[in-house]
Amino acid sequence: MAPGLTAVGNMHGVRAGHTATLLPDGSVLVAGGNGSSGSPVSAELYDPRGGTWTPTQKMVEDRATHTATLLANGKVLVAGGTGSSGLVLASAELYDPGGGTWTKTGEMVNARAGQSATLLANGKVLVAGGAGCQAPRKRGCLTLEVTLVASAELYDPASGTWTATGDMIEDRTSHAATLLPGSKVLVVGGQSNAGTLASGELYDPGAGTWTKTADMSDARAGQSATLLANGKVLVAGGNSGAPASAELYDPISESWTAAPNMSGFRSGHTATLLPDGKLLVAGGKGSGGLILASSELYDPTRGTWTAAGHMAGGRVSHTATLLADGKVLVAGGYRTSSLVLDSADLYEPRQLLTHGFGTGRESLNCCPRPYD
Repeated sequence: MAPGLTAVGNMHGVRAGHTATLLPDGSVLVAGGNGSSGSPVSAELYDPRGGTWTPTQKMVEDRATHTATLLANGKVLVAGGTGSSGLVLASAELYDPGGGTWTKTGEMVNARAGQSATLLANGKVLVAGGAGCQAPRKRGCLTLEVTLVASAELYDPASGTWTATGDMIEDRTSHAATLLPGSKVLVVGGQSNAGTLASGELYDPGAGTWTKTADMSDARAGQSATLLANGKVLVAGGNSGAPASAELYDPISESWTAAPNMSGFRSGHTATLLPDGKLLVAGGKGSGGLILASSELYDPTRGTWTAAGHMAGGRVSHTATLLADGKVLVAGGYRTSSLVLDSADLYEPRQLLTHGFGTGRESLNCCPRPYD
């Protein structure tokens, strides 16, 4: 295995389409996902100090392709997703790290799976798009009744309730949502009922409205979008006409410029911003549907991509979490369309290997993508 990548202990369950959230104490909460027998209700904690996994209380409902958001109060909001019963879910629940418990919270206005979730500067959570019910329905709906939606809603941690906010301009799923400096949210790309999108739009929390911004050069779904230290957003890969391509969004001019291509086609990967400002991209699906074990680093100062070594094996629909010590925990995912993983890899940046590093910086997780 290449320097900087090591296998760590296996999870207690196999998972893909799960979520992983860095908690205030430095541990990582992994919840749900597609397992060996449907969508598991289980959850577990990774302790970076010992490199061990410990089961925690099960969720109230089993779910996969949901979202998980760390709230300002230290609790984790898990919302929506698809249950093993075949329902797309409207339900949401809260994990309390203090007691290791899950409790129900208010249901969303509309059931949805494969949506985005963004913690806003005001402490509320914006959930947008995804595959939802053809008409708003709190109880959820069967997958045959699902369509891609443009609706969005807000979760208020103070009241534990959801309220509808302005609809996006276009329906979309497998898109990317990024909180920009100044509190607006950039949503780009994704799959719509009309096809793969190149479009972008901005959500204004103050007005509760969406406005169009410049289109990307390439239509993409399953791409990553990461806010860099310089305030620009790097969008990379995805299912598109130029699947190795990357581009940069400038929030000030609301314009896109080309960035160097990655080494090859990559979709459904993870992207993690490292403490030194570089971006680690790992796994995903490559050319011909090959599930990748490779990773690479983008250096914003040089505008270059370099190889970052290989994981123990290929992964897609996995998670990547920046730990407090600057390492990255990569967990779960699919190795083939039918093989779901319980394994995990730890990426250690080279500066950690040679000089040591410590940071209290929070993780920037890339939401898991469905295998398809």
